[in-house]
Amino acid sequence: MRKGMQEKASRRPMSVGAHMALGFGVFALAAVALLWVFQIFLLGPFYQAIKTAEAEKTARAVIARLEDQDLELRTRELCLRSGSNITVSDPLGRQYVGWYINTFRDSLIFNLTSREWAELYNQVNLQGGRYTRVFQSRTAGAMELLFYAVTVRTPQGSDRLVVIESELTPLASTVETLLVQLICLTLVLAPLGAFLAVYIPRRLTRPLTEISESAKQLARGDYSVRFEGRGGRETGELAATLNFAAEELSKTEGLRRELLANVSHDLRTPLTMIKGYAEVMRDLPGENSPENIQIIIDEAGRLNDLVNDLLDLSRLEAGVITLEKERFNLTESIRDILTRYDKLADYRFPFSYQEEAWVEGDKLKLSQVVYNLVNNAVNYAGEDKTVSLRQELREGRVRVSVADTGEGIPADKLRDIWERYYKVDREHRRAQVGTGLGLSIVKNVLDLHGGTYGVVSELGKGSTFWFELPREESLPVGH
Repeated sequence: MRKGMQEKASRRPMSVGAHMALGFGVFALAAVALLWVFQIFLLGPFYQAIKTAEAEKTARAVIARLEDQDLELRTRELCLRSGSNITVSDPLGRQYVGWYINTFRDSLIFNLTSREWAELYNQVNLQGGRYTRVFQSRTAGAMELLFYAVTVRTPQGSDRLVVIESELTPLASTVETLLVQLICLTLVLAPLGAFLAVYIPRRLTRPLTEISESAKQLARGDYSVRFEGRGGRETGELAATLNFAAEELSKTEGLRRELLANVSHDLRTPLTMIKGYAEVMRDLPGENSPENIQIIIDEAGRLNDLVNDLLDLSRLEAGVITLEKERFNLTESIRDILTRYDKLADYRFPFSYQEEAWVEGDKLKLSQVVYNLVNNAVNYAGEDKTVSLRQELREGRVRVSVADTGEGIPADKLRDIWERYYKVDREHRRAQVGTGLGLSIVKNVLDLHGGTYGVVSELGKGSTFWFELPREESLPVGH
């Protein structure tokens, strides 16, 4: 097992800095190697290719002037400008134009006989009308000459042979000079490249390393940690995202602790009352009364409601609840819900609407939305103990509002009230109806239906919670 762990540790991937250092080193080596290849080994072929291209260009310029009266003058200009020997002849070797540079008058074609010209013409034709060759001059210096010949037919039907000779500069000394320079350059670049391969990755990965260490603190539950965004733009964006995540996790952790405290409180209170009344009924004669039994039943019902709401909320947030959609009369459903509150003495629940409204959705879940909004309004109703409901029809949608006349909600708290067990005043008072999870259930149910919701509140005047759903056409009479 230890051997397997050691093998696994030995297979750990390289760090970003190591990858960057390796990549930079490979790039530097490749750059130096390419310099050596192109400047030393390919210098001769490149130089010859360039001289050949120059000879082709000169030949084209001569061919373009073959029928001109000033052919000899133009050829002389090209000879002086390009530094090349230029000859134009017919297939039998009769020269029409011939200009030679003094530096290599002993060229290959300077002393050719008519027969040799004819053989050269035939040889060029056999090569497809274009012939290139590098040869040694006849002098003791043995300079290299580039020989370029092309055959062409004039518009009058005459055949011509155009020959361009160019001197090739010896590259031995140039290559030796470049070799010394490349050696010096390599000796300078090698340590410089090694330094940059270490310095640049370390500089770039240092912010990532700091963020990684801070992320480990965050993973250990330290939500006060802050991520520094030094470095590039991407590093700054990553740090900002992680800071936002830390703030949200801190908030979630606070809500979790509050949830545990509140649920513990709501569980303990009815359990204490059930236990207390049960002990009284056991120990005191005559206390086994219907009133005491009803209190135990009511408190057990509260426990059942709390557990059911917690289960519903967990399933909603996990997304495992399947909606059973149907078209139903939302107005009638609200009226039926309000009949459940008749037992609340001194409370009034006026409901205003213009006409019946039909929607499509899960009737049970949407009824739970209305029920929880009314519960919330009852818990925070004002002295008049009035909870007003209003249904409005607007542009293919139906809006239901539930208003109370209680204390109201501060503006900076409105965004958080949809969190489970969030308390505006942070004082957990025992609700008259419901479990304290209602608004969170409302939010999740409406999100599943694609509905919109919100709250308008003013301190000292109460709050109005509302939601909107798409409106459906009412069913014909008889359905």
